[in-house]
Amino acid sequence: MIRTEKGYGQIFKIYGVSETEVKDALKEILNQGSAVPVYTRRRGKEVHVLAETAETDEERAKELLRPVSRSIKKALGDMYYTTRENETMEEAVVRLLVKNKLTVTTVESCTGGMIASKIVNVAGASEVFNQGFVTYSNKAKRKMVGVGKNTLKKYGAVSEPTAREMAAGGAEADAEAAVAVTGIAGPDGGTDEKPVGLVYIACCLNGDVTVEECHFHGSRTEIREQSAMEALDLLRRCILKYCG
Repeated sequence: MIRTEKGYGQIFKIYGVSETEVKDALKEILNQGSAVPVYTRRRGKEVHVLAETAETDEERAKELLRPVSRSIKKALGDMYYTTRENETMEEAVVRLLVKNKLTVTTVESCTGGMIASKIVNVAGASEVFNQGFVTYSNKAKRKMVGVGKNTLKKYGAVSEPTAREMAAGGAEADAEAAVAVTGIAGPDGGTDEKPVGLVYIACCLNGDVTVEECHFHGSRTEIREQSAMEALDLLRRCILKYCG
């Protein structure tokens, strides 16, 4: 619960999902109306959902917010990464890793260590972060995390099979989880088949690998930043899926 100008509220922070998708998930709640209004608002690459009451008594506000907050959580599922006003994505991920007693390894190509950097910026990261590999070249992908030579030859460095093998290889480096990223950050290197902004993100958790194909837009730095954030969010969602 947070203090607002009107009274008190409960915030839900969501990354990488459009405001339209969020509103669609909350359609019944938004349409039915209640004593506690629910708002959505865009904040950069995030969407924030706020349930707010004008009640100024803290305990009474908690009572009013509790049922609508439960409804929002149920409607959003794993969309939201935190209900804490000042918590970042990386802080939420580290918190989940600690809670579930998991360690993680990162395997990065186009992000060049950005995911690892975000994780180690969080106090207490040493409890969960094992190591990070920056496998920028094909040779590094093969030697450091065991991506198959035939995989790279047949599918290329930027592909679902390569991302899958990067994540699986990273998890073998003494960690329960691994997150991997390979893509084309630009401004050069894109083709009609594989344009700039094409990124494959993979997460391996307890031997099960999930891969997502993403299409980002912006400058080289923006694409790398979006890739790193999406990788953290995929790791978060996989932890929730497999660990509850």
